[in-house]
Amino acid sequence: MKKSNLKYWRCLMLMTVLVSISLSGCYGLTTKSERQARTDFEALSKQYRPDGNKAALPVLDSNSTLATLITYAMLNQPRVEAAYYEYAASVEKITLERSLADPRFTFQMDITNVINTVMPGLMIDIPWPTKLSTKADIASAESQARYYDFESAVLQTAFDVKSPYYQLHFLEERIRINRKMLAQMNEVEEIARALNESGKVTLQDVLRAQIEQERLKTEIANLEDSRNPLLAKLKTALGMSIEQPNPPIPAKFDSTPLDVNSDQLLSIAMAHNPRIKSMEAEVHAAEEGIHLARLSRFPDFTVGLEGDVKASPIMVRPKLEVTLPVWLDKIAAEIAASQARKLSASARLSEEQIQLAVAFADRAYLYREARRNLQLLNGNLTAKAQMSLEVARAAYSAGQIDFINLLDAERTLLLFQLAEVGARTQCELTLAELSLIIGIQPEGAPVTGVNNPKPSTKE
Repeated sequence: MKKSNLKYWRCLMLMTVLVSISLSGCYGLTTKSERQARTDFEALSKQYRPDGNKAALPVLDSNSTLATLITYAMLNQPRVEAAYYEYAASVEKITLERSLADPRFTFQMDITNVINTVMPGLMIDIPWPTKLSTKADIASAESQARYYDFESAVLQTAFDVKSPYYQLHFLEERIRINRKMLAQMNEVEEIARALNESGKVTLQDVLRAQIEQERLKTEIANLEDSRNPLLAKLKTALGMSIEQPNPPIPAKFDSTPLDVNSDQLLSIAMAHNPRIKSMEAEVHAAEEGIHLARLSRFPDFTVGLEGDVKASPIMVRPKLEVTLPVWLDKIAAEIAASQARKLSASARLSEEQIQLAVAFADRAYLYREARRNLQLLNGNLTAKAQMSLEVARAAYSAGQIDFINLLDAERTLLLFQLAEVGARTQCELTLAELSLIIGIQPEGAPVTGVNNPKPSTKE
């Protein structure tokens, strides 16, 4: 190779290296929405993933509370973690959308018998002003939707912990009631045996008492066995692996603090429910999409510079390319498609608002119904059923009534006691569902706090 050609190749390689080095440290211009999104994400990451690491989990023992279980689940549940990283990815996408395309290094040569020209160059695509910022705004709105999806995952996890927690607590109460009734039936059997030996009743009464005992024993066994699937649900809600032991059940009972009689709850739900907020963000993204579609009527540019390093002096050749948006039907279709996506997002939002109102009304009714039943059972029925059983036992011992009446009194009391437990269970589960619907994040939830309402609570 001739020395002159070698000189040109070295010059070209040096220029390429210099251009690469000079451009390697470039940063784009951030938008207002991007800065806000990153501020919100940093605030969340400090709570949920401080320094990029998993937050320390609270210790679960017999002294743990419901709040401890919920905190453990929020920090350990894979569903919450997946929603967090989906949100993180959506925040990073904002930078991708507002950034210019990578510059392109070009190279041309004119060759006959020798190399006549050596023309390295640099080209960059520049879209119409505001196109990139609009794309960033769309990505920012989508990141807001992903954040509210994260809030939904946190709320759902809290509910998934509360549901088996309340069921386990009241399951123990149902087992206690059945065992107490079984002990009473053992006493009734002894009374029936004594009356049978004295010839006042037949052996049939003894057999009926034994049949009732066997029924109660089977019911107790079924209730005790139902503890296992509830523990499995609680373990799953906490994000524990199969190999880990079952979590301890808190000894102290904690109710869900919520004043269902508040007239503001439905409006709070409409303003703060994370599913509603996520869909509102999707509508906003669709609106920005319409704006971006309308910008497709304006051209994009490609600018660059080429230089003939072989010429003396070096010849510089500026270049400019402009897209020509001449296909009007294509532009119209793009705008129409964006408008249709916005209308679809708005319709989904309206449907979700309607469904939320229906779900709220349904759960509020179930709570009021359970409270009325609980007041009835606590106030009159259970106490009277207890008195009726005592009277029936005394009358049976005196031979004044038959065993069927005694058994009916025993079953009535058992039915009322279990109905009372069922009403208390329904109250707590309904309160937990209402908290989920309204969007009330539990204390210590790893959220920004902007969307966490503080309605009045009950003692």
